[in-house]
Amino acid sequence: MSDDARWLAAAAALAARARPLSRPNPGVGAILVKDGKVIAHGWTHAGGRPHAEAVALEIAGKAAHGATLYVTLEPCAHQSRRGPACADLVSASGVARVVIGCMDPDPRTAGSGLARVREAGIAAEYLPSLACEASLSGYLASKHLGRPEVTLKLAMSLDGCIAMASGESQWITGPEARAHTHAMRAKADAILVGGGTLRADNPRLDVRLPGLAERSPERWVLTRGEAPEGWRALPSPDAIATMEGVQYLFVEGGAKAATAFLAAGLVDRLLIYRAPILVGGRPALGDFGLAALSQAHGKWRMGERRQLGSDTLEVYTRTPCSPE
Repeated sequence: MSDDARWLAAAAALAARARPLSRPNPGVGAILVKDGKVIAHGWTHAGGRPHAEAVALEIAGKAAHGATLYVTLEPCAHQSRRGPACADLVSASGVARVVIGCMDPDPRTAGSGLARVREAGIAAEYLPSLACEASLSGYLASKHLGRPEVTLKLAMSLDGCIAMASGESQWITGPEARAHTHAMRAKADAILVGGGTLRADNPRLDVRLPGLAERSPERWVLTRGEAPEGWRALPSPDAIATMEGVQYLFVEGGAKAATAFLAAGLVDRLLIYRAPILVGGRPALGDFGLAALSQAHGKWRMGERRQLGSDTLEVYTRTPCSPE
């Protein structure tokens, strides 16, 4: 990996601090480097302003002269009542070079941000970065697909069950896996369960980790009826396109909701928490429309596997250009 790629990956890791509080703006990370050392860094603040580049440049001040700016997303080129265009701030900053990891699909910027920086006499280049794209996955889904990125979480036994035959499900996994789930909730704009799960379990769906309670996502229920107080109703999986301002949707249960999203071809990412127990109870999924076993192959790619106490987490992403 080149030095540029390493700094972009570091900026992508920094961008995680912005999510999800930066909504409706993307969570962006920026790092200023001079003589091989970081002189300033920033990420998009709550509510979307100030942007990452503005934060880093404000911290660096005159020290930004001659530095290289690494930023996960192309600097914005449009004016806003809430702040200046980042392309203009960068152009006036005195930096010697700009490296971005992802072009901005927003038509208000879409290449013009990079062009404006170059017009100011600054060397600027686009270095495609998988780390930067991954850090912006929800934003990119909203722009390219017109909907949030959907993560489906399944906590199951070795035999693929999410509950006993009686319906008892607390707890399939152990405390480490449950804490990890809360950390994943903290990265989501919205969290959703099916109507049956809401009625049976009355889940809180909040984030119960120290210091992260304010990152509890909006609560949604998949139902054609009315949502109870404190919840919002989603009539069908396809209706996620109407979830205004939501870039990251976390689907947490139960089997009917999971099956419905898979059947609609709307799951981008799978989090499978597997406990070393056998239950012989209620399966995690129902029939989501596969006509033949051959259709099941080549759809998912493992991106991560880790041990969480006695449980195992496997993270899968949908293979590009492979519908459900």
